Amino acid sequence: MRTLTVRAGRTLDYINKKKYLYLLLLPCVVYFAVFNYMPMYGVLIAFKDFNFAKGILHSPWIGFENFRYMFGLSDFYQVFWNSLTLGLMQLVFGFPFPIILALFLNEMRSLAYQRVTQTVIYLPHFISWVIIGGIMVNFLSPSWGVVNLFLGKLGIEPIFFLAETEYFRPLVVLSSMWKEAGWGSIIYLAAIAGINSEQYEAASIDGASRMRKIWHVTLPGIKSTIIVLLILRLGQIMNNGFEQIFVLQNPMNLEVSEVFETYAYHVGIIGGRFSFGTTVGLFTSVIGLIFLLLANRVAKWMKEDGIW
Repeated sequence: MRTLTVRAGRTLDYINKKKYLYLLLLPCVVYFAVFNYMPMYGVLIAFKDFNFAKGILHSPWIGFENFRYMFGLSDFYQVFWNSLTLGLMQLVFGFPFPIILALFLNEMRSLAYQRVTQTVIYLPHFISWVIIGGIMVNFLSPSWGVVNLFLGKLGIEPIFFLAETEYFRPLVVLSSMWKEAGWGSIIYLAAIAGINSEQYEAASIDGASRMRKIWHVTLPGIKSTIIVLLILRLGQIMNNGFEQIFVLQNPMNLEVSEVFETYAYHVGIIGGRFSFGTTVGLFTSVIGLIFLLLANRVAKWMKEDGIW
């Protein structure tokens, strides 16, 4: 009992010393509590036959009936495959790109040119997907799009990129990389800035080239950051980005563009089947959690730092 009292006293003393830091942290804690943890109460809808008039608590409990119905749908497995395929493509091609971009930015000798370049590549992050979708529609239009006009000059027939299924996924991945890679490189640049400059000096004395410095100094220096962000990204493997998919989606590419987020919207919100929509959302969260736990376990097994 005395040990617990001593530990509690030390904890209170530590909090008192760091009280201003905790005050700065408080808005972040409130934000996540209000917008991330409190809405988890609504997960109960997935196990109920939800009725607006009765509310969440008084709606009849049906257990796993919504899940049985979901797994019995023929289009569920197509949606699952679409979500997983697109998530893996974004992981394989989209995740390394900010790292490469950060390495290139770090190697720029001119500080002024580096800052201008950073500003330019950060800007797309602040453009909404609605605007980007409109730009893509106009650029890729088979009638007046710049891309098809150029292809026409080469004697190639116009291609309706957003209507043909084989082009949809590459366009989603490329547009996502263009929009978010610059913003994602900020964390890696911050990690690179924390590397001891003496390591680069020692490498220069040993005659290492710039590529050797990147491979033997920079990348090992940011390895822990890469691993943590990779684990977190794996936890979002089934989240493909509702806004982007919804803007680029149309009836002709629905076969490959219908992912869990748009599926939950169409069935749950538009169709008024809120219990089923919540079931779909809960299922994707569970899959993401499984990927997160497995990735963290593998990182620990390989003697690397995980997220806990």
